[in-house]
Amino acid sequence: MKRSTIYSIVVLVVLAVITFFALNREGEVSSIGSSGKMLVDYDSMSVDKLEVVSPTGSVILEKQAGTWMVMAPIKYKADEAAVTSAVGKGRKIELTSLVSANPEKQKLFQVDSSGTLVKVYEKGSPKAAFRIGKASSSYTETYVRLEGSNEVQLTNEMVSSYFTKLPKDWRDKIVFKMDEGKIRTVKFHYGDTTLALSLQDSMWRIEKDSVNQTAVKSLLSALANIQTDEFIDSALAAIPKLTAVIEVEGTQIRFVKKDDTKYLVQTSQSAQWFELQSWRTTSLLKRRKDLLPAKL
Repeated sequence: MKRSTIYSIVVLVVLAVITFFALNREGEVSSIGSSGKMLVDYDSMSVDKLEVVSPTGSVILEKQAGTWMVMAPIKYKADEAAVTSAVGKGRKIELTSLVSANPEKQKLFQVDSSGTLVKVYEKGSPKAAFRIGKASSSYTETYVRLEGSNEVQLTNEMVSSYFTKLPKDWRDKIVFKMDEGKIRTVKFHYGDTTLALSLQDSMWRIEKDSVNQTAVKSLLSALANIQTDEFIDSALAAIPKLTAVIEVEGTQIRFVKKDDTKYLVQTSQSAQWFELQSWRTTSLLKRRKDLLPAKL
């Protein structure tokens, strides 16, 4: 065997021994494989409140009359899917190994105040609390810790995305939503110009003129679920001049061009203003030429 090969093997053995003792020094132990144990246990159906304190911001979520609401930092309807996913994931955080029992190591794994604290309530009473730390070096696992315990555990999933969110990401982003099949008329107002699109005998038309049915289908799909990029929570100094208005079955969707990249949007259903990127509005703000059949 070549001397260089022997040297490489010796180096690897030494590194392995060092790693073993580094992982098992005072306050630290390790194990391999699933323990079959969950970090916390609660009844998802009984959960009616979540408190999430993370580096990106704190939020309080409560279920009121069957609907999840953001209660702080602002009161607003919550993103039902985001909250339901968080509640469901919280009770399914399976522990795979014990990493450390040394309190001094909590900062290293970001399961101290630098991590995300999740408090779960059932019927108004505290039920569980845990911290979500950083990802492992493989980015396929996450360090977690039960609040009140010194044990830092590893779970074989990336769970931070369920909990570590900006406060706005817990809010319902819907600007306007309607069953696409119930839309029968769409009117566009651009200053003094009005464009009326209606369903006539199973065909979409502008007045009596035929239109590109595929283009209309794409428009209706976009109209049926408009979601915001940002929330405008501060009061506007004055009601801005409208760039365009779309009427859909009695609801007005108002557009104000902020600049070349953004529009402010408000509906007649709420006083809330939203901000949409211009690329989103291109699928909504249609002119006559955009809907007519292509010329041969």
